[in-house]
Amino acid sequence: MKVQITTRHCDVSDDLREHTQAQIDKLSRYDPRVGSADVTYTEEKHTRKVDVVVHIDGAEAVVAQAEAREFRTALDKAIDRLVRMLKRERQQHRDHSAPPLSKHTREA
Repeated sequence: MKVQITTRHCDVSDDLREHTQAQIDKLSRYDPRVGSADVTYTEEKHTRKVDVVVHIDGAEAVVAQAEAREFRTALDKAIDRLVRMLKRERQQHRDHSAPPLSKHTREA
């Protein structure tokens, strides 16, 4: 899966980039249509923000944001939110129709 990582006002280590790639790759478990993702790291005074946009083939993009003191913590929070959203969306799109009636129906 293609992951685009962007940084604003900060530098991100290679270890964090690999961790980001691994976490985003795991999202395909919850929806196999996940095609690509854009991850933006932003550093402000005392907080670090992570914005994740996951592009799903044939559907709208799913967006999650999180902030914490460390980038890794913020990324984990954003990934948790994405997992919840993807699970909920997949549950809503499942076929909830009733099973077919059995051949033995009650005769009156």
